[in-house]
Amino acid sequence: MKRKIFFITASITLFAANVFAQDEKAEEKQKPAHAMNIFKVNLTAIVLKNYSFQYERIINRKFSFALGFRTMPNGKLPLQSTIEKIVGDDAEAKEQIANFNLGNTAITPEFRFYVSKKGYGQGFYLAPFYRNATYKGSGLKFTYQNSAMVESTVSMSGELKSNTFGLMLGAQWHLGKHISLDWWILGPHYGNGKGDFTGVTSAPMTVDEQADLKKELDDFDMPFGTKKVTVNANGANVKLDGAFGGVRAGILIGVRF
Repeated sequence: MKRKIFFITASITLFAANVFAQDEKAEEKQKPAHAMNIFKVNLTAIVLKNYSFQYERIINRKFSFALGFRTMPNGKLPLQSTIEKIVGDDAEAKEQIANFNLGNTAITPEFRFYVSKKGYGQGFYLAPFYRNATYKGSGLKFTYQNSAMVESTVSMSGELKSNTFGLMLGAQWHLGKHISLDWWILGPHYGNGKGDFTGVTSAPMTVDEQADLKKELDDFDMPFGTKKVTVNANGANVKLDGAFGGVRAGILIGVRF
């Protein structure tokens, strides 16, 4: 009887050990041979006062999904001195640049297709993407006159929201076990933007002052399809609606895990 119990116990133990060993092998097979997550920082964006991050999840050898977030604290324009040199001797334009403050945020999901044989987040890729962005601006100053030629100023502020779609061409390399380098070669995007900017005067405007301010705002060149200017005794409002686009580019360093 004792021999039977020992035999049964030994058989169960050996069977359990065999099953456990098979489970371990199955788990080892299921473990990906490559790190499937990459968290990246855009190094070139820092030059433009932007803080840009991206998380990429590798799906398989050919495909991955990435989600990007970018923010720029409200402040003076990036590369302001360079822009002023481009403007040249236009004193009015230089004054607008000096007074203008800008901030923005953007969220960018994208789907990547790796064309190289290596894959798993390596090599050249094509990435269709969508971008939702909000730009906040303030300090746009406009001067108007009354019938006595006395000048006053109103400062405009507001925000512009855009929804664009684009295609990124890029390449990514794994530098060792835990580091990656991602090169956004070129990522043009195009879509629609809507803006709303308002300025309130320090004192009620006369009819002549309203007319002069409206002319100033109408003459101010803005690259949008539709610009609607409304002026009343207390201030002005400018609504923008039209095509909007841009280009993504940069070099990102990432951590793989």
